[in-house]
Amino acid sequence: MVLVTGGAGFIGANFVLEWLAQGHEPVVNLDLLTYAGNLENLAALNGRTDHLFVRGDIGDTALVAGLLAQHRPRAVVNFAAESHVDRSILGPEAFIQTNVVGTFRLLEAVRAHWSDLPASEQQAFRFLHVSTDEVYGSLSPSAPAFTETHPFEPNSPYSASKAASDHLVRAYHHTYGLPVLTTNCSNNYGPHHFPEKLIPLVIVNALAGKPLPIYGDGQQVRDWLYVTDHCSALRRVLEAGRVGETYNVGGWNEKPNLDIVHTVCALLDELRPRADGVSYKAQITHVADRPGHDRRYAIDASKIERELGWRPAETFETGIRKTVRWYLDHPGWVANVQSGAYRARP
Repeated sequence: MVLVTGGAGFIGANFVLEWLAQGHEPVVNLDLLTYAGNLENLAALNGRTDHLFVRGDIGDTALVAGLLAQHRPRAVVNFAAESHVDRSILGPEAFIQTNVVGTFRLLEAVRAHWSDLPASEQQAFRFLHVSTDEVYGSLSPSAPAFTETHPFEPNSPYSASKAASDHLVRAYHHTYGLPVLTTNCSNNYGPHHFPEKLIPLVIVNALAGKPLPIYGDGQQVRDWLYVTDHCSALRRVLEAGRVGETYNVGGWNEKPNLDIVHTVCALLDELRPRADGVSYKAQITHVADRPGHDRRYAIDASKIERELGWRPAETFETGIRKTVRWYLDHPGWVANVQSGAYRARP
């Protein structure tokens, strides 16, 4: 079995759903259920015996040690993180506690467990740390895309905390021999995405008749990765990645934020047109840019293709259509997130 941390969040939940749908071994799913953790993301697994959900903190060393001793996972996949840049600007301490201190304590528990395993189980064990391209900083319009050897130049409290966690994971491999793997992904999008992030926010606000806020001129460029493509990359890295290595995971879809918003509006015009016949683009509102806003991220995902044979299956055009359709088909999920009802947990 595998232990997944942060498996009730956006990417983590999609990973767990995809993992079990493809018939892989059971999952123990550890999540603290902060605002971004949503058990409704995992509703399809209710009643299944191959998914055990445990509410708890990766920083709770005794809890993690107990789970490792009881279930003896062959791998730990670490999604647990605070991840929203705007929130990190307003309140950075939670990001340091979860992303830095929490990762450290998780590594300590995993190292102690791994050290006591028989040699054959030690060799087969993996710790997969899921990180972000934001650790690399910002690129000029003509600069080459980020490779795995690009220096870390984080520009927000969020990206700085993730860079610190990446360094810790690397250090635990080089110092203690812990068999780690790290992935740095570009912007994910798709089902179950919490609607404070750009794409779901645009969809939800558009349907509600609210403004569609665009930071600055909207020309900030990001690479966009459909979440199930990210999940398939993670499975492949876990299966065949070289221990101690980092793999960039991208969608080969560099687009300015304003183009993303226009695309979403056009799809909504097609699939759920406004009653007055006006395009949703009329709701676009430019707002003051956020502090330290990186201008461009771009991922060079050549290494994972060359070494592991992985490429994304979705184009942006196919992935964004699936995403918009999912939100149109799941108004109850959106309503529960907006009302806070999803946090009424036992």
